[in-house]
Amino acid sequence: MRIISGKFGGRRLTPSGRLPARPTTDKAKEALFNILSNRYYLPDMDVLDLFAGTGNISLEFVSRGCSSVVAVERSFPAVRFIKKVKTELDMPELQVVRADVFQYLKTETHRYDLIFADPPYDLHNFADIVVSIFERNLLKKKGCLIVEHSNLVNTAGLPGFREKRQYGQSGFSFFENTPEDDV
Repeated sequence: MRIISGKFGGRRLTPSGRLPARPTTDKAKEALFNILSNRYYLPDMDVLDLFAGTGNISLEFVSRGCSSVVAVERSFPAVRFIKKVKTELDMPELQVVRADVFQYLKTETHRYDLIFADPPYDLHNFADIVVSIFERNLLKKKGCLIVEHSNLVNTAGLPGFREKRQYGQSGFSFFENTPEDDV
């Protein structure tokens, strides 16, 4: 696993093989961040990373200058790894929260510019994440939710759906908060 670009670009990180996570591949992550860099000004963005796993995506957002990144993960070893990297690289803008994502979403009130979710590919209540984020109004106006999933998943009928991109076995679905009065 490596941080691709930004302040910590090129840095290689080696999480324990025992972490219960499937990190986003470098190829897919690079494609994702190319899209994001062309659409958004990442510095000054508030980001929420759900199912953070190894912190791969959170660390990339911090490296690229996001002002605050909250990484939510329930696995204690994964949280410990992310906190270790946060300390080693001196990343005060990264907040690591050990919690179940569904419980976290029930109580979260902060609104984000961008939310990234990478749930396990075999998660059966996948759509509940998207619905919960929109029902709880957790995206700022024109905010973006990106969900990584198996390329076999159809997300077109979910609230705020804009597009799906596929990279190998992975897909990224993009959802936007565009209230009727802002269109």
